[in-house]
Amino acid sequence: MNEPKEDYKDEHDEATYYSLTEFNSSFKVDRRLFLADIKVNFAYCEGLFSAGILTRLETERIKNGLQAIVKRVEYDKNYFDELPSENIHSFVIARLVQLIGETGKKLLIGRSETEQTLTTLRLWLRRKIEEISVNVKEFQKKLIETAERQKEAVLPCFTNLQKAQTVLWTHWCLAYFEMFARDRERLDEVWRRVNVSPFGAETSFEIDREEIAAALQFEGVATNSSDASSDRDFVIEFVGACTLLMTHLSRFTRDVIVYNSSEFRFMEVKDTLRSNAVSINQKTNVESLELFGAKASRVFGHQIALLSATNSSSLNMQEEMKALFDTVETVESCLKAGNLIVKNLRVNQQKTKEAAEKDYPNYLELTDYLLKKDTPFEAAHETTRKIVAYAVAKNKEIRELNLGELQNFSADFEEDVFHTLTLEQSLASKNQIGGTAPERVFEALETARETLEREES
Repeated sequence: MNEPKEDYKDEHDEATYYSLTEFNSSFKVDRRLFLADIKVNFAYCEGLFSAGILTRLETERIKNGLQAIVKRVEYDKNYFDELPSENIHSFVIARLVQLIGETGKKLLIGRSETEQTLTTLRLWLRRKIEEISVNVKEFQKKLIETAERQKEAVLPCFTNLQKAQTVLWTHWCLAYFEMFARDRERLDEVWRRVNVSPFGAETSFEIDREEIAAALQFEGVATNSSDASSDRDFVIEFVGACTLLMTHLSRFTRDVIVYNSSEFRFMEVKDTLRSNAVSINQKTNVESLELFGAKASRVFGHQIALLSATNSSSLNMQEEMKALFDTVETVESCLKAGNLIVKNLRVNQQKTKEAAEKDYPNYLELTDYLLKKDTPFEAAHETTRKIVAYAVAKNKEIRELNLGELQNFSADFEEDVFHTLTLEQSLASKNQIGGTAPERVFEALETARETLEREES
């Protein structure tokens, strides 16, 4: 009976091995971290030299090899695909060894792969936060420009699709300006917590962690090795900030969809391809605007997935990076599309003014008028309710009723009530800071413009 050879391999086991290797690979996901990984390697190479672990010759060979890899990637589109790797970090080391030999492996001395991954990811995300913030700022600029084009226009606002207060078009634009200002503040706060280096906390070699962090322009180093290697707060926090940003973008496009519907026709977007004004309730345009809501939901899902993953007993950077990268791509694409929309947004001033003066939007002014005449609160509201019901029955607007008709409901009404009921007075009466009075709104517009100009100076 022939004995089996010791080097016998089951073909099924070998297939399983390769299948699991591919399954575990994150290279297709994390190759976008390439340049950030190169920067971390450069900084660590200098750190190893400063610690006396690398000679100057070895340091220069490694740095020259890293530069050669960068240049090769620039002109060889297939460079990443020619060498199967588990992740971007192992790819860079493998390519480095191909170029300079075993010296390239010395870059692994004292290095934790988890810390390498997290440091690279923080470096990449820091830049992405800056880019997203710039795009949000551009959106704010477009809002100001759009508001200034038609700063005197009015716009009826709605509560549950029921007509409520009328505001200036500029006031509506500035409402979104404020929302995106808060989004940028949140991104700035996340950036500050991202900008901390976890690198080198677990090594037994005498490297200078702060020197490496400074070389990578981090503001400081993580002060606990266990936290440094397990912290995912910065990823979750970033995606959380993006959920609010996407909520505001989705809300903005939802408003545009409603205001541009055939029931309203309050807004239109200039067609940048044909250079003429078109209604954006055309099928393709509505689908584009509807995408914002769907893409916002996509980011919401990533937030839940990250929280669930972090709440589990084990952490998996591969899946976490997928959620993070997709969030970044989604936000970037939505901001680019959103900037095009707001840039070309116009309000139909005639229709919005006509709508603002119909369907009893000034009933609140009538109530306020009575309250200022010392009419008891409940009596004022009940009187207004009865007047609105009477006007509906007579098929008239409140402003079309004569003084006698109003006085049938309350003797407190005088001739000045008709001034109170005008659209102009309704706007002007809200003269508190943040109110709808033109004076206040134009002050806010100027403040918004100056705020952005100061950031650029």
